[in-house]
Amino acid sequence: MTTSADNKEIAVFGGGCFWCTEAIFNMIKGVSSVLPGYSGGTVKNPTYEQVSEGNTGHAEATKIEFDPNVISYDDLLAVFFNTHDPTTLNRQGNDVGTQYRSAIFYTTDEQRAKAEALIKEINDSKAFDKPVVTEVVPFKEFFVAEDYHMKYYETHKDQAYCQIIIAPKLEKLEKRFAELLKVQQ
Repeated sequence: MTTSADNKEIAVFGGGCFWCTEAIFNMIKGVSSVLPGYSGGTVKNPTYEQVSEGNTGHAEATKIEFDPNVISYDDLLAVFFNTHDPTTLNRQGNDVGTQYRSAIFYTTDEQRAKAEALIKEINDSKAFDKPVVTEVVPFKEFFVAEDYHMKYYETHKDQAYCQIIIAPKLEKLEKRFAELLKVQQ
C-alpha cells in the first residue's frame, strides 16, 4: 500500500485539466494535499510544454494525499466520476489530447479492484449515455507540475477559464457532495 509517513494514503487521478481536479479535491475533507502534475508517460521530469504537445504519454493528473479514517477511497472515486466526463476519450470539453484522458493510477490492488468495480457498476446502470473509457493502470511515477500551476484556481479565480470551466464544477461538487466538503456549504 502506498502510504505516507503518517499513514495517509495516496490516490492519483487524471480527469482532464489538473487545475480543475486540484480545485475539486482541495475542497474534500480528509484530503491533506493535492498536487498537480504528470503521470502515466515515459518522459522523466516533463515540462508543461512537453506534456501539452501530447508526445510524452503523460496525463495531467493530481496526486491526492488523504486520511482513510476521514474520507474513503470509494468517496474519492465518486467525486472523481461525478466531476468530469469519464466517457470521452482523450478529451475534457475543449481540452483535447491524451494528456487530458480520464485515468486512475492505482497505488494498491484494492484501489484497482474498487475502481474496476465502480466502472462496471456505472456501465451496467447506464448512468451515462456512453460507456466509461477511464483507464485503470498501475501508478508508476508522478512528476509535480511547475510552481505556477499550484493552487491555480485559488490564485486566478477571475480568469475566464476558471470562471467558465472550474467554477461550475465546484458548484456541482458543493450540491452533490456537500457532506464530503471541508467546509459545509
